[in-house]
Amino acid sequence: MQVLLASPRSFCAGVERAIETVERALDSSAEPVYVRKQIVHNVHVVADLERRGAIFVDELDEVPDGSVVVFSAHGVSPAVHAEAQRRGLRVIDATCPLVTKVHAEARRFAARGDTVILIGHAGHEEAEGTLGQAPGSTILVETAADVARIQVPDPRRVAYLTQTTLAVEETSQTIGALRARFPALAGPASDDICYATTNRQRALISTATNADVVLVVGSANSSNSRRLVEVAQQAGTPAHLIDDASGIDPAWLEGARVVAVTAGASAPPRLVDEVVDRLRRFGPVEAEERPVTAENVRFALPRQVRPARGVRSAGEVRGS
Repeated sequence: MQVLLASPRSFCAGVERAIETVERALDSSAEPVYVRKQIVHNVHVVADLERRGAIFVDELDEVPDGSVVVFSAHGVSPAVHAEAQRRGLRVIDATCPLVTKVHAEARRFAARGDTVILIGHAGHEEAEGTLGQAPGSTILVETAADVARIQVPDPRRVAYLTQTTLAVEETSQTIGALRARFPALAGPASDDICYATTNRQRALISTATNADVVLVVGSANSSNSRRLVEVAQQAGTPAHLIDDASGIDPAWLEGARVVAVTAGASAPPRLVDEVVDRLRRFGPVEAEERPVTAENVRFALPRQVRPARGVRSAGEVRGS
């Protein structure tokens, strides 16, 4: 069996930053460290941090007044920040800087009088955080078909933004539908879909076309991981989302001579190694890296957990 390893894959800079933020908070705090929502959407990451002492909660009302709380990489609305301040919580904000960029764009477009159309997934934490930046001026759409149902006060004052973890091609179609309906449509100066999402989709497309089956390592609630499955399927290759090696169904591999493997941006790299090891149970394996680009993006840690001057953080050493 030939195993093609799409590259880039696994952790991105924003995910590494978020995980290291929790790790450093645990190391430096003598008190419990609470994390609102999953820090990133991966069951293994969450379980690892829980073993180290992190306490994950769904909402702030589960956090005692005055406690340390970390906000997840997906970002939160101003209302959540306001509640934390009111209750004296000591907030460490691990929101990915690329999500923070979208938040700033939402506030800017709304402040100048635009209706903001957010392309994203209903119920996803990132979408909820962005919707909360200008709740009276923002409308969520999920697909190009939704565009026809939009009603805005002034068709000449409309702007769009996107969730950072969407499928690039599908999002382009939705933006095209918006431009057709609102010719004066404004948009961000640079794409909101993040570099890591784009790179992982590009890498998988180039790899999946040469494979009989695709295995995507990632959790079911991970938007970017689910988009990888869709991208592979749209390329004509059967694809399956698995949390780890134990999720492999031998029936998927019947007759497969070439298997492509990738991982969403929130999935630990070690899980890919374990998948390759599991594939060796089915016979000899020849693994081959298939890189399409190199990533060297780094984000500074939140100031509350930033290392002392001259000390490099793990994220700065590993990159993305």
